[in-house]
This record gives sequence, structure tokens and C-alpha cells, in this order.
Amino acid sequence: MTSLDIVGSQSTPSIQASTETGVLEMRGDSYPENSFELFKPVFDWVEYFIAKESQPLQVKLYLLYLNTSSIKALMDIFDMLETAHRAGRQVSVRWFYDQQNERVAELAEEFKEDCTFPFEVVTE
Repeated sequence: MTSLDIVGSQSTPSIQASTETGVLEMRGDSYPENSFELFKPVFDWVEYFIAKESQPLQVKLYLLYLNTSSIKALMDIFDMLETAHRAGRQVSVRWFYDQQNERVAELAEEFKEDCTFPFEVVTE
């Protein structure tokens, strides 16, 4: 498993991941009908990367809106990163948001509070 490329839609984010660069990136809105179906390949890729690769993993988020099931999926991903971090792996998150979107900024800050790995909330 070297890369992941999920084309976004009106209700789903575009998701790219590369084992070469160690970057997982998500862009757009996330309110899919079936969040498990959308995020299952992402969970699999993160598990694979953490288990098989040695370079740092950086997650870059450019998410504009998330429904409850998407928030839960992100929590699961952050839990995986937290476990990896506690085991000595280098992982980080950079969540980019528009200054006009305070709701996403607040959500990102809430996630950040629960994480011990490097987690930046950055305005675009």
C-alpha cells in the first residue's frame, strides 16, 4: 500500500496519502452518507503506515464542515496517532482553517486539547 487517492465530492473530502512523503491530506466538506465506507481506506492506510514505515507521518487537514460521523472518524484517526506517538513514532497534525470559519477553528482546538503529539491549528 503506497498511496491513497479518494476523489472528493460535494459531501466528501478529497483524501490523498503517500508513503513516499508521509503525508495524509484531506480537503473539503465531510458529511457522507456512510462515513465508515469513506474512512475505512484511510484507517487502513494509517495503520499500514504506522506499522510498516519509519518516516514521520504528517496529517494536513483543510476541512470546512464535518458532520457527527466524520468527527468520530477523525477522533479514531487521532487515537491511532496518539497510540503511535506514545510508542515513539513521529506524528503530527496541521489543521488549516479560514478565519471566517470559527466553528472549524473551535473544533480543531478541542481535538488539539486531547492530543499529546504536535498539533497545530493554522489560519490559511
